[in-house]
Amino acid sequence: MALSCSSLCSRLSLTRLSGLSTNRITHVLCRHFTSSKVRRGIGRYVSSRIQWANAKYEDFLKRRFPRFFLLYHTFKVGFRMLFQDARDVKRIKTKMLAEGVKFHDLHYREMEKLRQFRRDLIKAIPLVIITIPPFANYLIFFLMYFFPRQLLIPHFWTPRQQLEFRKVYHSHRTRHHQPVLKELEDVSQQVKNSHLQGLLKNLCTKVQRGGNPNVSEILAVRSLFSKAPLAMNTMSNNQIRHISPLLFLTARLPGFLIGRRLNSHAVELFQLDRALSQMGPHQLSEWELKQACYVRGMNTDSLGTSQSREWLSQWLQVSSALKESELSLLLHCMVLMSANYPSAASRH
Repeated sequence: MALSCSSLCSRLSLTRLSGLSTNRITHVLCRHFTSSKVRRGIGRYVSSRIQWANAKYEDFLKRRFPRFFLLYHTFKVGFRMLFQDARDVKRIKTKMLAEGVKFHDLHYREMEKLRQFRRDLIKAIPLVIITIPPFANYLIFFLMYFFPRQLLIPHFWTPRQQLEFRKVYHSHRTRHHQPVLKELEDVSQQVKNSHLQGLLKNLCTKVQRGGNPNVSEILAVRSLFSKAPLAMNTMSNNQIRHISPLLFLTARLPGFLIGRRLNSHAVELFQLDRALSQMGPHQLSEWELKQACYVRGMNTDSLGTSQSREWLSQWLQVSSALKESELSLLLHCMVLMSANYPSAASRH
């Protein structure tokens, strides 16, 4: 009887203790989850109010200061695009390091992303350096507003500026078309093979008279561009200095540096062509198509999509038939294939 009483008392004590413990734990958990819900609710409320205030602010700017709103909106979208590009580049670089992937083995869009981001970064570095001194931010905004083409990367250009600045940059390239052709015609005098010399002269004359050579006419002289005096490492300094601006490279450097940079960009363009041919140019969006043509020396803003695809298809036919030792011809095609294409296309 005594044992049963003591057993009963111990069970009652355990039940009481367990009940107190359970109630305490339940209270703590309820308080934790309730506070978490409250925090999330407050966070959502604050976020919604910020979005509402931002929308009101943008609406105010749009109504009262439309020009400033366009600048503000362009910068907002531009920073968003820039951060996305930075994340993409980081992902690509991580992939290359982790998997041992080389640049020429990447997908076309990944190669193009790295190429363009590197160019944008090089252009942005001087602007970042200017902002280092105290109170330089005010000067930066002044310079960015009045000199957007020289200081800003395309992420921060308005759609109108995109068209305008692309046209300006392309006009800088077209100034070198005739000098490149004249230099090529002069070099043809050094060709010993009379048949090939005649083909090269006819090619230069056709372009100078406003014609467009076809793929077979260009490939007929390909063997001349793998040896002196037209190979990459044997071109004259004058020819190198005229071709460099076609790739937006400065010609205000010593000859050996210009030649090294030109060769590096030519190889990169050749690898891009290989990747694009493998992917299929038909998969390019309209913007990607325009950008692909522009990089290769052709401004297609005044052309239709079908004409742009036709030009790019011809370019890839030439590029895919060349060897790396004949890259000099690929660079000359930036003049041979684009100098007269818009006017010729408009006549059809």
